[in-house]
Parts: sequence; C-alpha cells; structure tokens
Amino acid sequence: MSRRSPPLTEAAMQAAERRIPELAAKSGYAAYKQALAQTGAVMVKTSKGVLVERKADGSFTVIKSLPPGKRVKVGLVLERAKQDVTG
Repeated sequence: MSRRSPPLTEAAMQAAERRIPELAAKSGYAAYKQALAQTGAVMVKTSKGVLVERKADGSFTVIKSLPPGKRVKVGLVLERAKQDVTG
C-alpha cells in the first residue's frame, strides 16, 4: 500500500520555493568541488574579469583577460551573426 502525503498548504509551498535559489547554489558549488576533486580535473571559469584554469590543488593559470560585459535591455533578442564558411 502506498502512503499519501498530506496536501501542501500555500504557505508551505511558498516556503519550499524560497529555498530553491539556496539549494541550486549549494548544488552548483558541490558539483564544482566534485569536478575539481576528480583525478586530473581542471575547471575553466571566469573570475574578476579574467578567464582562468583552476586545478584541484588550488593553483590557477590566467588564460586571458575578458572584455567588459555589455548591458542589454530586458527582453532584447540577440541573433547570431552568420559566418562565411568557405575555406
């Protein structure tokens, strides 16, 4: 026989939904740490305006500086520019 859970109240559902960003951040950080812990794992990420390669031992190598981000308006749809593939 299966047990039925009592129905959630609106307040309980809102409380659970408020925790989603916190749980997502913790899960992302845990996945990052797990990837670094694997043998020979290297992560490439952005940090303070530069692209860095971070290794499991904590060392890092700067790959390149990144240009400043561009501000865009909410709802703006960007389209990929077509590239000439002749070669």
